[in-house]
Amino acid sequence: MRLTLECYILLFFTGAFLGWVMEVVCKLIQFGRFINRGFLIGPYCPIYGFGAVLVTALLTPFSESPLAVFVLAMAVCGTLEYLTSYVMEKLFHARWWDYSHRRFNLNGRVCAGTLIPFGLLGLGMVYVARPVLFGLFARLPQAWRDGLCVGLCALLLGDAVVSATILGKIRRTAESCEGDSTEALTQSVREVLIRQGMLVRRALRAFPYARMYNRRLLEDFRARRAQLSQDLKARRQAFRDDLDRREARFRMELESLRNQRRHGA
Repeated sequence: MRLTLECYILLFFTGAFLGWVMEVVCKLIQFGRFINRGFLIGPYCPIYGFGAVLVTALLTPFSESPLAVFVLAMAVCGTLEYLTSYVMEKLFHARWWDYSHRRFNLNGRVCAGTLIPFGLLGLGMVYVARPVLFGLFARLPQAWRDGLCVGLCALLLGDAVVSATILGKIRRTAESCEGDSTEALTQSVREVLIRQGMLVRRALRAFPYARMYNRRLLEDFRARRAQLSQDLKARRQAFRDDLDRREARFRMELESLRNQRRHGA
């Protein structure tokens, strides 16, 4: 039991590090410069670590069917990405990534372009990474495994506290800034915080397409949506009333025409 738990902890950090490397390489190709990706300061993206653990723990029993592993890996990782996007947005009032411009997306939080790679990574995790990595972890001396697990977890916890403080500062700055749209507000926040400390600038650069909002902007959006909904209902009702009047007029004209025919007969 202890060995299994420690193997999963080490698998989490391995997946988190490899996911960070993948993100950094992708942004290096896209922007031509190094960007320290992720919410945390260190070289790891926990979402990939959780994905690796969940896929390994949940999908290994389906290893006899690669198709099932592929489909279920897309479902598991897609759900994880969606929930992460939703929770982080609610906590810090920012949409950190947005796939709305891509085809086959779900509320801009996940899309087919990321689900398919997740499915492929799930296959690699179940059939290659799990047996290889678990074998390597099991051969480590017990003292080494204990030290690695405790040290990495302590590092992650400290990083999470510092990073949450930084993200909280970004949210408070967004609350104090003005803007009539998420784009304008985001630009204002970046202009204010770009002169702040290195860690704040790192968080902003980690998500170049992040869109921020505050309570005033959110309330304005809700008011506009409510007004649009009321206008739509009013127009729909006016359209129905117009149809009813036209139908009544048509029935009256039809009845008048029938009466004229009867009198003429």
